[in-house]
Amino acid sequence: MKNVIVSWSSGKDSTLTLERLQEHSEYNVVGIYTTYVKDEVPLQATPIAVLDLQARLLDLPLIKIELPEVFPSNEVYQKSVVDGLKASTLSIDAVAFGDMFCNGIADYRRSYIEPAGWECTFPLMGESSHDLAKEIINRGIKTLVVTTDGHSLTSEYCGRWFDDEFLLSLPTQVDPCGEDGEFHTLVTQTSSFKGKLVLELIRVEMGERFSHQRYEAKALLNGE
Repeated sequence: MKNVIVSWSSGKDSTLTLERLQEHSEYNVVGIYTTYVKDEVPLQATPIAVLDLQARLLDLPLIKIELPEVFPSNEVYQKSVVDGLKASTLSIDAVAFGDMFCNGIADYRRSYIEPAGWECTFPLMGESSHDLAKEIINRGIKTLVVTTDGHSLTSEYCGRWFDDEFLLSLPTQVDPCGEDGEFHTLVTQTSSFKGKLVLELIRVEMGERFSHQRYEAKALLNGE
């Protein structure tokens, strides 16, 4: 089996990617990794402390790679990721990403992952966003919408659960998985968690363009 590490954003796409790999006879998931800026995952605005809780629920190591800014140059970003993974104590054969669209992103990922000596894998690539959204819901991946892009969705969508009702309410031009950046998510409970995240929703923080659901989170392990 190939030891694979999963690019982890805290949301539904990375969770589905991880669970598919855990079910795949060819791969052994050895960890997750994330990039962050100033103690948060960009776009999701998920605090690193919450990713630590998710890693605890997954019982997997989390490799944290700090970036100097939200959108560094390609050279800085790629070097940060490769150096961060090489500096970990994990034995890695492959790196997995939750990208869905065949829009050149796969070639971009391969351009810095493969020269480092790792396979690049995309378990969701090319599949229908609608089908993937339904799979996420049917698997019981409980997901909160934590960021909305005001160019696509109003702030009222922020803080809602990703479920059938949410999908039916989306404007027709919005991708069901938010793959064009219309919204971002946080997974609180799923079959691969050994427990769940318990959230206390505090407020929706509205900026000029993006809205973020702010919350307090704690991990509740099974049996507690």
